[in-house]
This record gives sequence, structure tokens and C-alpha cells, in this order.
Amino acid sequence: MRAICFYFQVHQPFRLRRYRFFEIGNNHYYFDDFANQSIMRKVAEKCYLPTNQLMYDLIQEYGTRFKIAYSISGTALDQFERYAPDVLESFRRLVATGCVEILGETYSHSLSALRDKEEFFNQVRLHSEKVERLFGVKPTSFRNTELIYSDQIGQMVYELGFKGQLTEGAKHILGWKSPNYLYCNALEPRLKLLLKNYQLSDDIAFRFSNKAWTEWPLTTEKYVSWLNAIDSRQEIVNLFMDYETFGEHQWAETGIFEFMRHLPKAVFAHSNYQFITPSEAFDLLDPVAPIHVPYPISWADEERDLTAWLGNELQDDAFNALYKLLPKVRQSQNPQIYNDWLYLQTSDHFYYMCTKWFSDGDVHKYFNHYDTPYEAYINYMNVISDFEIRINQITGQNETLIKPLEKEKSKFKPSIIVQPGTELVYPEEFDTPTTKRKTTKRKTTQAKKKKSTTRKKTKTSKTSSKKK
Repeated sequence: MRAICFYFQVHQPFRLRRYRFFEIGNNHYYFDDFANQSIMRKVAEKCYLPTNQLMYDLIQEYGTRFKIAYSISGTALDQFERYAPDVLESFRRLVATGCVEILGETYSHSLSALRDKEEFFNQVRLHSEKVERLFGVKPTSFRNTELIYSDQIGQMVYELGFKGQLTEGAKHILGWKSPNYLYCNALEPRLKLLLKNYQLSDDIAFRFSNKAWTEWPLTTEKYVSWLNAIDSRQEIVNLFMDYETFGEHQWAETGIFEFMRHLPKAVFAHSNYQFITPSEAFDLLDPVAPIHVPYPISWADEERDLTAWLGNELQDDAFNALYKLLPKVRQSQNPQIYNDWLYLQTSDHFYYMCTKWFSDGDVHKYFNHYDTPYEAYINYMNVISDFEIRINQITGQNETLIKPLEKEKSKFKPSIIVQPGTELVYPEEFDTPTTKRKTTKRKTTQAKKKKSTTRKKTKTSKTSSKKK
């Protein structure tokens, strides 16, 4: 008996509003409430609510034979509470079936594991407490932001008490090895690892509606035939993807909901696979080998590295500026400061500054609401500058670590734009000042030209006289 492990990522960031240079020190609210609410409601109607109903129907039909797992970021949970309580309730109903596992992660979908161990631990604990309060379950399996993983990060995850972690089955890490086995951390073998089968995952998440794809259209029978083609000794196929695949990335018109609705039936009818959760996989399977990952990997882009968030000078500068403030944030001991600090750490803010417009450009543009990476950087740094001012006011410090960016001077000359219908109306016999100035200028110009012509004529006359 072989297994399929479905894990879905659910995340929404708190997007920043357009924060202008001259607001620094004057306006301390950074978030675009309208955009955050409207996007949440749009995704809720297109994806979260219909997909949750679909998963619930499948669990009702197949019972404990169909199981799935979610990782829901703390920022998404906060937005569910604020803007979409119906979505939160639908997730609660799914968890109550006993066929759904909720994974642990960083609260704000942050990159803290790459910078500060204490902050990373704090965020993971905050997220676990939130999940326990909302769903009544404590996460025992872990996935880091964007499946970022390395040997050192895995070691930290084990220290936090998790028995296993999910990450990417990156080709440059695996080499000849298959992702369809259970592995373990190289430094701490007691931490088990599930690796994403990116080929089969991306067939659903990215290629499903691509009519240029040679395998389009993708049917459940075809997909199950691919599963059956995997060597029978390989134990588990891990299908990891964004939950927004259903209805948001792949629209309902593509048939993605019908595909998912009929997939379990095709799996049970034509294969020997069963569905299990990550924690069940960690309990049932034994690791076949350690995986050595000296440098962090992720599930992003072709490179499967960190360059989607920390791949250029803009991103590095913003990331370093943010974490320079960490000692001050701790010193402030202010709940509102820490809450904003959490939301400012969300990895999406650095993703918006990405300049990889070639191999994965379309994907980056889809998720980016800024016109340019530079615009995202300027906006973020303006917010960070004000954030430090607030902390200094609370802690009584004078030292400024973040230098505000200089306001960019306009490249265009100032001009007066008169809107139609707003022109001043003068009496008919009134000679407007504008007309006078123009007339005077024209007369002055004509006089200069006349004087210049006279001088030239005089000079020519004198020259002719001399020649004579």
C-alpha cells in the first residue's frame, strides 16, 4: 500500500498602503485595510469557501480514507477573524472531521529562520498557540515559510518539538534520489522529512489550464496512470501546493474543482494508493537516508533557492534594515509595536521587490500590486523609517539606525494644468494680466529683433564702405 500526502498552503499578507515620504513621523498607520479586505473577500468567494465545501463533501463521501493537511499562516488567520469569519468556520468544520491536519509555521509567514533564532522560535510558538485556540489541536508537523529548509533550520525545528518537516524535493539536492520516500535531517536524524514531488504537484498547481501543455487537458484517469507509473517500491507521493490553486490561480471554468472532486474516486478505483496526513507519514514510515542541505532551499521558481526574496540589493537592504530594529522592538515591550513588527516581517514585502522578470517573471507580476520593484522598496523603507521613529519615542532613544530615503526630485518642470471649465472669466473689456505679459513680451522680443536687424545693417554698411 502506497500513500498520497496532500498539503495545502493558505496565506494572505497584510498589504501596505502607499506610504509617502512626507508622512514619515506624522502618520503611523501602514496597512491598506480596503485592499486587504476586498482581496480576502474575493479569494474567499472564489477559492476558500467553495474548496472547503468540496473537501468537506469528499470527507463525508469517503470518510477516513480521504485525508488532507493545511498550513494556515497567522496573518491569514487574523484576516479570517477580521474579514471572513465564514471561512474560519468552514476550516473549523473540516478540522472537526478528524481527517484534516493543521501544520505549524511562522506566525507572519516570515524569513525569521534565516536571521534570528529567538524570533523564529517566538513566531512558531505564537502560531501554535493561535491554531490551538482556534481549532483545538496542537501542530506536531512543521512547514517553514515557502518550504524554506536547511540542515540548521531542521535542527531548530526539532528543538521546537516537531517530529517532522515538509520541504521541497529540489533536484539539485536530491540528485539521483527520488522525493517519494521519507528522509531525515542530516544533523538531527530524529527529525523526519517529507519532500514535495514538484512534477506531479505542479501539473495541478501550474499546468492544469495551460492549453499549450502537451498533456492538456489533464483528467483524473491520466493523473492516476502517472501515479501508477511510479516504481512500486516508492512509498509516498507528496503533493504540496497553494490552496488558492482552486478557483483563484486555476479558475473554476478550467474544471479544477471537478478534477479534485473526482480524483479520490479514480485513485481508489484504479490504484493501490491511500491518503494520509504528514503526521501519519512520520509515524508509519521509516527514513531511508539523511538529506544534506547545507544552504537553504525553497519551493520558489526554477532555482528553488532564496532569490525570490533575497536576490538583489533592494531586498537585502530592506531585510537588513528591518532586522536592525529587532533589539529596539524587544526593548519597547509594546504590543502594538510587536504586532506591526510581525506584519512587516511577512516575506511577501520582499517578494514584491524581486527583479527576476525573466524565467519566472509572469508568476512574480501576478502576485505583485506594485508597478516596479523599486516602488515596493521605497514604500517599504518609508514605513520602516516611521516605525523606528515610533520605537524611539517609546523607548526614549535618539539613535537612528534607518536613514530615511531622500525624496526623489521630479524630472519634469513644474507646469500649470487647467481643467476644462475652471478657467477664470473676465469682463469683455477687461485686459487680463496674462494677455498683457504675453503682449509685452512679444513686443519686447520684436523690438530686440528689430534692433538686432538694424545693427546688422549698420555693420554691413560700414564694412561695404571700408571695402570701397
